[in-house]
Amino acid sequence: MKKDIHPKMVPCKVFCDGEVVMETYSTKPEMRVDVWSGNHPFFTGQQRFIDTEGRVEKFQKRFGESYRRNRK
Repeated sequence: MKKDIHPKMVPCKVFCDGEVVMETYSTKPEMRVDVWSGNHPFFTGQQRFIDTEGRVEKFQKRFGESYRRNRK
């Protein structure tokens, strides 16, 4: 096995929106991320719905109130 071919691992702080969100090990002492599990809608349960090209209206026109009645 060759010596000194692997990069040195150092403790790393991961930042999101200026806050430390986790600590891990990496080849760099700091990482900045835009999205992590603490602010992603899938993990937080906050869904953002974007209607593109009238898909909601098309769905409501097709299924109407029957969808809402059966959903309760």
